[in-house]
Amino acid sequence: MFGGGLARGLVKKAVAAAIAAGAGFVAIVALGATIFYALCLVVIPLGAAAITFGLFALMALIVTLVYLKGDSDDEEDDEPVGMGQRAFSLFRERPILGAVAALAGGWIFLRNPALATMVAAAFTEKSHGRRRY
Repeated sequence: MFGGGLARGLVKKAVAAAIAAGAGFVAIVALGATIFYALCLVVIPLGAAAITFGLFALMALIVTLVYLKGDSDDEEDDEPVGMGQRAFSLFRERPILGAVAALAGGWIFLRNPALATMVAAAFTEKSHGRRRY
């Protein structure tokens, strides 16, 4: 088996993440239904649906702003040092161009697997600075 315990551990983590995501989704849907039916006791169903939608849209906006605020503090204008960092910054700044480049690279690697080995070695290669003996 590929990777032995490593692959088995990754599969277990992926299954656990999928179960947690599914449980979270069901909990959010149940919360929305509970809010809707509680509001139906006070206002007409159309108004209850609108209020429930507005409440969940507001929650999504707040969560988005909280996560985006944390990202903007860590931005640096330094140039990427290695080839891997350049590729990562390309995917971050221009995701469509990065996806097209990845698909083109994948096509080239399918045609010439030896090239894939050379590129992988270039991405993982550390910079050769002065060595101290």
